[in-house]
Amino acid sequence: MNSLELTAIAAGVVFALFTLTWWLSLRLNNFSFVDITWSYSLAFIAPTYAWFGAGGGVRKGLALGIALVWSLRLGTYLLMRIVRHHPHEDVRYAVLREKWKSNLARNFFGFFQAQAALILLLSAPILIACQNPAKDLGVTEIVGAVVWAIGIVGEAVSDAQMNAFKRDPANRGKVCQAGLWRYSRHPNYFFEFVVWVGFWLFACGSPWGWVTIYAPALILYFLLRVTGIPLTEECAVKSKGEAYREYQRTTNAFVPWLPRSAKAGRG
Repeated sequence: MNSLELTAIAAGVVFALFTLTWWLSLRLNNFSFVDITWSYSLAFIAPTYAWFGAGGGVRKGLALGIALVWSLRLGTYLLMRIVRHHPHEDVRYAVLREKWKSNLARNFFGFFQAQAALILLLSAPILIACQNPAKDLGVTEIVGAVVWAIGIVGEAVSDAQMNAFKRDPANRGKVCQAGLWRYSRHPNYFFEFVVWVGFWLFACGSPWGWVTIYAPALILYFLLRVTGIPLTEECAVKSKGEAYREYQRTTNAFVPWLPRSAKAGRG
């Protein structure tokens, strides 16, 4: 199949998945479930690309593998967290619920379909790799896989450290500065970006793969400017007050680095 045909099949799958998620979210009165579908949807798209793509077996197998590991790890992590907190809804969707209350179902339907379009757009590095007929992996692809591995391990470690911190009742109301969280206020976001840089580098080993630079760029934009750091930090300041402000003064927001002194942080 050509790339357009594969994209059309993937589009049908993801738009159906997000429509079903929208319907279930209305019934459960919790729109946080869209995050689970967004993460898991690549596990539906990537096998389609790998099965029907015209590319070589080793490359397709590796492309499928990195897509599935990212999708299933993040999706399962979010599934466990959201189900554990249900019926409490993520603050992002509580804000949108209030904003869109006059036409709640219709507005959230559009939002869910926009999420479907986004993951379809972001899946292009996997599609391009699966369409590459070259037999041997190139250096760029190997480097991309290594960068991806660093990102996936860093993100998993960050999530595990935060979960361990939250499970200890003695830490209630405190700021997590354990492990990677000592060097970045959002190491999970940083390593998520690294994962997508890895996807892009892997795609660069195929013709026109470089055009998917927009994928890590979009992820970075959303993390730094939209639903990532800004909203997370706003909520953290509200719940933890001066302790979190001190954390902001001494610790990098995104890229892990050595902590600053409180005095230097104020400067």
